[in-house]
Amino acid sequence: MTFHDFNFDEQLLEGVLSMGYTKPTPIQEMAIPAVMAGDDLIACAQTGTGKTGA
Repeated sequence: MTFHDFNFDEQLLEGVLSMGYTKPTPIQEMAIPAVMAGDDLIACAQTGTGKTGA
């Protein structure tokens, strides 16, 4: 999976890629679709796994 798979707005995708992110972490793969669908989310993962980025 890549960030292109999330069908982000083009400006958002450009921003993500310009920050050097190329592939979502597992927590991002699970969280981003839920948030984009309008669902509430509580996530727990170790430090450095990409929660803030999600």
